[in-house]
Amino acid sequence: MSQNHIIMIDQEVELMNARMKKTPKLLHKSAGRESCCIFRVPHSLVDINKEAYRPRIVSIGPYHHGNKDLEMIEEHKWRFLNDLISRTGKSLEFFLKRIVSMEDKIRQSYSESTDRFSTVDLAKMMVLDGFFLIEMFRKAGKLVSYHNDDPIFRMAWVTPFLMRDILKIENQVPFFVLQELFDVSSLPNDRPLPSLILEFFNRAIDIPKRVLNDYKNLEGKHLLDFIRKSFIKEENPVDSIADGNSHSLKRIQPATKLKMAGVKFKMSREADSFLDVEFQNGTLLIPQINLDDIYGCFFMNCVVFEQCYSYCSNHFTSYCVFMGCLMSSPIDVSLLSKNRIIENCFGPDEEIAKFFKNVEKDVAYDTKNDYLVKLFMELNDYWNMWNVSVDEIKRTYFPSRWASISVFAAFLLLSLAALQTIYTVYPYYHPN
Repeated sequence: MSQNHIIMIDQEVELMNARMKKTPKLLHKSAGRESCCIFRVPHSLVDINKEAYRPRIVSIGPYHHGNKDLEMIEEHKWRFLNDLISRTGKSLEFFLKRIVSMEDKIRQSYSESTDRFSTVDLAKMMVLDGFFLIEMFRKAGKLVSYHNDDPIFRMAWVTPFLMRDILKIENQVPFFVLQELFDVSSLPNDRPLPSLILEFFNRAIDIPKRVLNDYKNLEGKHLLDFIRKSFIKEENPVDSIADGNSHSLKRIQPATKLKMAGVKFKMSREADSFLDVEFQNGTLLIPQINLDDIYGCFFMNCVVFEQCYSYCSNHFTSYCVFMGCLMSSPIDVSLLSKNRIIENCFGPDEEIAKFFKNVEKDVAYDTKNDYLVKLFMELNDYWNMWNVSVDEIKRTYFPSRWASISVFAAFLLLSLAALQTIYTVYPYYHPN
């Protein structure tokens, strides 16, 4: 081996050793911890629907901070911060110091490294973004006044876009940051932060009434998780199937095929959440859902969160897989729409079917933690029983092609004989 090759190998070994000691930046080595709850969306999912995951008008948190396309609302963040400082009389220094004391906990909440932000820069971003959200909730809840011409509230298109953006998984700040900022800036007439958040989102997403009436035990890692949990009665992972064969659970048939098997579809009026699906005595009870752009964005980001965060249940993933099974074609969507289960605000029925197909793409679906696992099994058993009955009829009455032809010919002759009898008897009783 030449001296040059030896030198090159030594240099390469040195570089490789240095690389091995580097901490991963794009997916932090602590991303699997329970404390890490704000993730970058995998590229495979972003390619399916970029609009569902990328903010359109506002950046919250570090992932999209400094994006030139989002500067319009960035300017209004400073206006909201000035309103709060003027109202509370507390200094910026006071709020920044409160956030600096939580620096490590904040950094551990993100799966991607936040090292590009210094301690002060990170605190400044949390204060600016956190107070923008809090002030928006307060102003929308009429706890504090805002100018009649404020474009954030007066321009019809702004609020829906804001709602979608602040429910995107990449656009989050930890909930404990919001709660801390809310507590240190509260005034005597303030209502609890969870109440303001639920009231704000209830304008576009039908929050369950039980949660609106009692939100004391509702918690979340961030805003997306907080709203997600408002629809879930039990966050604890569900028990797996007793026989341990949960991974072999089959997908259910589309709605039109289930209808052929005798399954009836009915809009559930008693359910508190759209997740509360039931199968009773051959009837599939499904709560009504108004599918529009906000719901669509909310669903897709909840599914990604459940895919990335292993310390939560997979209720939204299970629900979307279930609905995707039912609506594999526009005909299936039409059937559910006729039964008032789907309120289609997307457009053509094809869009609904396409949406659920996109939600399911590249999604790891673990049936052992599926809260709908029992319902899947019951529907599959119902379908299999119907298939067995049809097969028995075929074997009994149509054992061969010639037997089928004979039965058809006999039926045809019987029908012709019946018609002949009718035409013979009818003139006797109705001579005119």
